[in-house]
Amino acid sequence: MVTLINTVEPSEDGAPEATSRPRHPEKARRPDSPIQRKPAWIRVKAPVSQGYRDTAGIVRSNKLVTVCEEAGCPNIGECWEKKHASFMILGETCTRACAFCNVRTGMPGPVDPDEPENLAHAVAQMGLQHVVVTSVDRDDLEDGGAAHFAAVIRAIREATPETTIEVLTPDFLRKKGALEIVVEARPDVFNHNLETVPSLYLKVRPGARYFHSIRLLQRVKELDPEMFTKSGVMVGLGETRNEVLQLMDDLRTAEVDFLTMGQYLQPSRKHYPVKEFVPPEGFKSYEAIAYAKGFLMVSASPLTRSSHHAGDDFARLRKARAALAS
Repeated sequence: MVTLINTVEPSEDGAPEATSRPRHPEKARRPDSPIQRKPAWIRVKAPVSQGYRDTAGIVRSNKLVTVCEEAGCPNIGECWEKKHASFMILGETCTRACAFCNVRTGMPGPVDPDEPENLAHAVAQMGLQHVVVTSVDRDDLEDGGAAHFAAVIRAIREATPETTIEVLTPDFLRKKGALEIVVEARPDVFNHNLETVPSLYLKVRPGARYFHSIRLLQRVKELDPEMFTKSGVMVGLGETRNEVLQLMDDLRTAEVDFLTMGQYLQPSRKHYPVKEFVPPEGFKSYEAIAYAKGFLMVSASPLTRSSHHAGDDFARLRKARAALAS
């Protein structure tokens, strides 16, 4: 669980610094929602390994932000121990205020022009074969940060040409030409998460538009039919099974290749409450149906997140496409 007011944050050298900056000012006046006790199948160990500390050191030394930390991912211990990290560009403050999200909200600062090179250096240091690059929403920027995404892709290509690159982008709502800028930079995987079913958007994701996101993913395929596309959804927010199945159909209509599904976990009492903990067998059922609907790759489990095991999953995704073509 997180607090709405941070009391400590790491400095550049990793030491804690006192601060009272609000993390979620827009949620401060919301009524508390009780946090349910997590079932046994969803608990994880605290990150304490040397590999975890090594990864943290690389992230800090390059002045980078990770979605692993900012979103409170439960898999951070496992991934960082293996020197896998998902980098979050364009700062750590989001211009939107989704009810489920733990990323800091407010007015962001200026974009760091050195970030592409710093991130590419970290990728080289960590020896990453596959890297995931995501970002906060930057509705304050004319292109929503698209040119910065492209600069990051180019920097990684130059530093480590063999590294495959997966981007997890915002929706670029009302940012004409932004999507084209990112696709032209040719990431290996273009990921954009729907997060939830359309009936819950006004409560859970009020700044976004469900069918705009579907169209965004469809447009990627129109621009580059060979580019892999991917999307993710959370369950346990109050959606019905039929709504999830319809969401799958919508994604297949947009020719999306890869679907991830995971359990929503409530970051604090001020965030949207968990309505249900879906058991592992529920995820197995969704996975079987998704494959039957034509997805090349499906990752569905309580702890699945968009970038969890992304490198291994990308290798399987390529094999699945090759097998289909043969």
